Amino acid sequence: MIQVLILAGGSGTRFWPLSRRRRAKQFLAIVGREPLLRLTAQRVLPLCGWQGLWVVTGADQADQVRRILPELPRQHILAEPRARNTAAAIALGAAAAGKRDPEGVLAVLPSDHVIRPVGRFRSLLRAAANAARDGGIITFGVQPTRAETGYGYIQAGAPLQSTSAGPVLRVRRFTEKPDRARAERFLRQGGYYWNSGMFVFGLATLRRELARHLPPLALFLDRLVRLPRRRWAKEIGRTYSRLPSVSIDYGVMEKSSAVRMLSCDCAWSDVGSFSALTELGPTDGAGNWQRGQVLALDCRGCVLRSERRLLACVGLEDIVAVETPDAVLVCSRARAQEVGRLVRELARTGRRRLL
Repeated sequence: MIQVLILAGGSGTRFWPLSRRRRAKQFLAIVGREPLLRLTAQRVLPLCGWQGLWVVTGADQADQVRRILPELPRQHILAEPRARNTAAAIALGAAAAGKRDPEGVLAVLPSDHVIRPVGRFRSLLRAAANAARDGGIITFGVQPTRAETGYGYIQAGAPLQSTSAGPVLRVRRFTEKPDRARAERFLRQGGYYWNSGMFVFGLATLRRELARHLPPLALFLDRLVRLPRRRWAKEIGRTYSRLPSVSIDYGVMEKSSAVRMLSCDCAWSDVGSFSALTELGPTDGAGNWQRGQVLALDCRGCVLRSERRLLACVGLEDIVAVETPDAVLVCSRARAQEVGRLVRELARTGRRRLL
């Protein structure tokens, strides 16, 4: 049985001022009419149904998840009392999935990615689930199209087995976000893929790898599996804040010999900043992505979004301009990844009502 865990606890600071502490990026309809979280759920429902879908989110975001996914059983929304990074979130989700089917396979997906076409992606998930049954962890690598410095990279090795969706490749190493020169070298050399942050594994495999590399999380997972669900809230409240705060990439994937890679040949974006929106479209004839009340004259390659007032622009090129009722963002597209710095500065200077 394939179950799916969606990680929906992020804050989305690079999409400020649209994204706020209680209305983070995954809850916004940034691409299309549906929130990114609902688009993620819709991609996988034919594989797992609502009973096989789980969402980990922050305690202060659980109501947003219920609003966006009213069909999801209430117990399938797993609230973190405090953010402890992705390894703890996955351990929490794996405990819930493991009580339903301890021998099953779990796919872990971020809540804010855009992947097309969805039919092909489901085929990749099925192939990864089958490949994971031999005790491996399958991650998805995306063929790079540019020397991107905002993504981690996977260096792939020789094929290990065949699947209906392509070969499963050995993973030689992970590299965190490289500088420009190194990213350009990866692109020239070949054999490097963007790390999509999506994983598929048997639940028994995850317990084994956590025991090897993150023993406190393995103990936490095992305690939850042994307890009845009615006692989970107390146990999570008592122990969660003391768990290691580490990403699953650093804590397990970069250390484990069980990780394999399947090439994801879909169109993929982690929608990491406003700059990505011009690639996701649709755009006008000058390459501008526009939403809301926007009047753009002689503008090229811009991201322009208005929530209430008219946003009037003349002669702009490669600029992000976003209007909300209480804040306006203007920056170059080349530095859109740095919007999170503004959020940190707002927090430092005490302007928390804008967060």
